[in-house]
Amino acid sequence: MLKKTLLALSAASILSTSFIASAADYKFDKEGQHAFVQFRIQHLGYSWLYGTFKDFDGTFTFDEANPAADKVSVTLNTASLDTNHAERDKHIRSADFLNTAKFPQATFTSTAVKKEGKDYKITGDLTLNGVTKPITLDAKLLGEGKDPWGGYRAGFEANGEIALKEFNITKDLGPASQKAELIISVEGVRQ
Repeated sequence: MLKKTLLALSAASILSTSFIASAADYKFDKEGQHAFVQFRIQHLGYSWLYGTFKDFDGTFTFDEANPAADKVSVTLNTASLDTNHAERDKHIRSADFLNTAKFPQATFTSTAVKKEGKDYKITGDLTLNGVTKPITLDAKLLGEGKDPWGGYRAGFEANGEIALKEFNITKDLGPASQKAELIISVEGVRQ
């Protein structure tokens, strides 16, 4: 009986240790250019205009066994916007759109993470243009594992949509251009 009890306690200890060890903090791999925060918006209903933010940073906590404990935090510098057209970028940075002089940063802080099958729903507060609103991102784990430099990485892709008027971006761009789609791809290095 004592032998069975010790065996059961040892197994429980090993399981609880592996469960605790599976939760990990990751930092975006900005230096290796393995993280992107992009958007697209329709141009007159005829094509897509794509843009990216070149200066941002973020972290996430990932525990595949306990998604409710997962967290995501992103800060980006709005003036780093790049749509591959200098005059357009200047206009989007102006008070007509992002007002980067008054609101130099945008942030996203998760409030809940839920796993749905193999995918995730990440709900959080987006602060953009001085307004904070909840948004939900659809995310998927692209992969995780050891890297060639002795570290451990995890990569995710997330997509979402924001209504521009909800963030006080009221410049009339026509009916096809009232929403922006977010496309986020990050590779994190375990800390």
